[in-house]
Amino acid sequence: MIMFAGARMGEPQPSQSTEKHTMAAITAKMVSELRAKTDAPMMECKKALTEADGDMGRAEEILRVKLGNKAGKAAARITAEGVVASAVNGNVGALIEINCETDFVTKNDSFMAMAKSCAELIAANNPADIEALGALPLSQDGFGPTVEDVRKGLIGKIGENMSFRRFKRWEGASSLAAYLHGTRIGVVVEFDGDATAAKDVAMHIAAMKPAALSGADVPAELVEKERKIAAEKAAESGKPAEIVAKMVEGSVQKFLKEVSLLDQVFVKAADGKQTVGAYLKSTGTTVKGFTLYVVGEGIEKKQDDFAAEVAAQVAAAKAGA
Repeated sequence: MIMFAGARMGEPQPSQSTEKHTMAAITAKMVSELRAKTDAPMMECKKALTEADGDMGRAEEILRVKLGNKAGKAAARITAEGVVASAVNGNVGALIEINCETDFVTKNDSFMAMAKSCAELIAANNPADIEALGALPLSQDGFGPTVEDVRKGLIGKIGENMSFRRFKRWEGASSLAAYLHGTRIGVVVEFDGDATAAKDVAMHIAAMKPAALSGADVPAELVEKERKIAAEKAAESGKPAEIVAKMVEGSVQKFLKEVSLLDQVFVKAADGKQTVGAYLKSTGTTVKGFTLYVVGEGIEKKQDDFAAEVAAQVAAAKAGA
């Protein structure tokens, strides 16, 4: 048995002692630097740096593995916030809604970049559904090689669930006009005629949110719901049945004009009376259809107890320390 001079049985050999003393010290500056690169929680950054013995590159790799796993845990969380993105080139275009958990993430550059890329990919590749969109090639922020890989990577990096809710693609004889009101409302109008007029109407749709192009296109369930409400109100008047019937029909017709694009008063009408239909006629423009996306529309938002949530996060951090 070979022993170093002065060493006793059971004492650590110099090589062991040296290895112990050369382990990198994890500083607050290193943790902050890693967080700036990855947006990962501070505690996760510290753990990754410790595991990587201070190697920043290796720590990033460790986080990506761990954060990728986190995507599955986040999948059950409600995503009622988000953005709408569009991509239009002539008669080819796309509109997509991508959701997240909080409004804070909608201002994140990486999240916005993914949304823009997805709209462009849909316009260019015509995926059949959300799953097909996820399989399209995309590399961003070191994640890839598919859209789904980027989504999962950003879930881990940012720390919130994200989901592709819906999209629509156009390619045909009609031209397209798109309008985004901030990042929460998106409109695409299919038209023939003047592009400026079509853009104005897209802005009108974002503001007034019509239910359909014309009264005949309003969904039957909406009409029946309005008819039921009108009937209940009219019945309280105590008037004869034939008068009540006319009151109900009048209420329904008024409703149809209020929710039909062509019958609505144009928001930019100089006289405050001109309808969208009349405006379009004056510009020689025909709107054949439109699509309106409002972020989170129809999604039930989860009401959280913020204080309880913070307490739970603190407890979880202590348990994992």
